Amino acid sequence: MPKYRDVMEAILKAMDERYLAPGTKVASIREAARQYGVSKNTIIDAYDQLVAMGRLHARQGSGFYVSRPPPLSSVEKTNDLSEAVDSVSLLREQLIGSFTVRSGDGRAPASWMGGEELSRLTRRLASTGENSFEYGAPQGYPPLREAIGTVLAGRSIHASQDQILLTFGANHAFDLIIRHFVDTGDSVLVETPGYYPLFGKLRLAKAKIVGIPRKEDGPDLDDFERKVKQYRPRLFFLQPNAQNPTGSTMSLGNMHRLLSLAERYGITLVEDDAFADILPRGSGHLAALDEFERVIYVGTFSKTLSTGLRSGYVVGSVKLINSLTDIKMLTVVNTSTFNERVIHEMIIRGRYRRHLFQLREKVAKASAAAIQTLKEAGVKAYGGPNGGYYMWACLPQAIDTMNLARKASEEGIFIAPGAIFSLRPNGPDSSAMRINIAYASDHRFVKFLKSNIG
Repeated sequence: MPKYRDVMEAILKAMDERYLAPGTKVASIREAARQYGVSKNTIIDAYDQLVAMGRLHARQGSGFYVSRPPPLSSVEKTNDLSEAVDSVSLLREQLIGSFTVRSGDGRAPASWMGGEELSRLTRRLASTGENSFEYGAPQGYPPLREAIGTVLAGRSIHASQDQILLTFGANHAFDLIIRHFVDTGDSVLVETPGYYPLFGKLRLAKAKIVGIPRKEDGPDLDDFERKVKQYRPRLFFLQPNAQNPTGSTMSLGNMHRLLSLAERYGITLVEDDAFADILPRGSGHLAALDEFERVIYVGTFSKTLSTGLRSGYVVGSVKLINSLTDIKMLTVVNTSTFNERVIHEMIIRGRYRRHLFQLREKVAKASAAAIQTLKEAGVKAYGGPNGGYYMWACLPQAIDTMNLARKASEEGIFIAPGAIFSLRPNGPDSSAMRINIAYASDHRFVKFLKSNIG
C-alpha cells in the first residue's frame, strides 16, 4: 500500500473515533511529515485525497480542517454504497478501496504497476525546469504520439501521429466518441456482459443501449446482424481481446466476419484494446484488418503502467481525430503534458518494455494459479490465460451473485456480480461474477466460495 494511504487511513480512523472532531485544524504538512515519519509530498497526497473525499477542507493561509458532515436530509441513503453492488458503488469501491479481499477489482495490484520507475522519472523530469507544466499541443505530446505510432506498427496497425489523440485514459476516449456520434435516442450496440462504465456514459447521453451477447469467442454475430437490421445503430463498442469482464478473446475468423458485416450495414466499430501491450504475440486486432475505414481504436496505459497517470489514446481517420480534438479542447482543454512526457521517457528508454516483460510473467503465473484454484473450488470459469486480468465465473443458476456480493461484503470480500456488467441482469449473468486473477487464489476468497456455492 502506498505510504500516503497509511497516513490517510490513520487520519480517517482518528476522525471516526472523534479524536479529530469536525472543525478541528489538522497538523501542518511539515508537522504531519515529522509525526508520521514520511516526506512532505506523501502528506500532500494524503491531504489531497481526504479533500477529494470531502473529509478535509483547506482554508487559504490557514491550513487544513476536518469537514463537517452534510445534513442527513441531503445524504442519499443507500445500502449499495457499502456493499459495492451497483455500477456507481462498484467504481467507487475500486477507487477508495475499503475491502481487504479484492477479488472483484478491475485493476491489477499496485505492486504489478510501474511505480518505482515512474517515481524516478517523475522526479527527474520535474527537476529539469522544462515546460512540462504548460498546456502543450491539443492532440497531446507529439513525441509520445510518434512513439505510440511505432508501437502500433508492431501490431500491424499503421497510423501517423496526426491520427492519434491523447486522452485521460480509455474512459475519456469513450466520452469524446459518444459526444461526437451519439444524439438523444440514438441506438448504440454494446457487448453484454460488457464494460459497465460505458453503459453509464451512454445512459448519460440518453442513448438507446442495445446489447449483443458476448460468448467465449467474441460477440454473437448472428444476433449482431439481427439487431443492426432492427435498430439501425451507428456504433458498436466492443473489446475483442481479453474482454472486461469475461477475459475472453474474439477469434480471428469472427473479426473478419464482423468487419464484413460492419461494411455491409455501415456500422462504426469502437475497438477497446486495453490489454494490447501484454497480449500474446500474434493477437488479432480489428484496426489492423481495417486500416480505420470502419474502426476507431482505443488504447490506454492505465491497465499496464499506472492507474493514477490516467493516460490513453484514440486512433482514427485524420478528419475524426480533428473533430475529437475540438471536443477535447471544449471539455477539458488539454491532457497532462507532464504525464505524457513521463510515459514517453518510459518507452524510449526501454523501461516500459522491461516492465511489460515482468508484467506478462506475473499475469501468466496468476492466471495459471487462478485456473487451478477455481477448479479445485468447484467453480466453472473461463478467460484468464488470454493476457488480461479477468476470469468469468459461472456459478449454479440458483445462486444470485448480487446477494452473494452482499454476504461477501460482511466478511470484507469485494465481489463483482455479473448483473453489474449485463443488460440482462435477470438472465444467465445474474449467477456469474468477474474475478481478478491477481486475487483469485486468496485463501479467504476460496474459503468463502467453497462455503457458499456447494
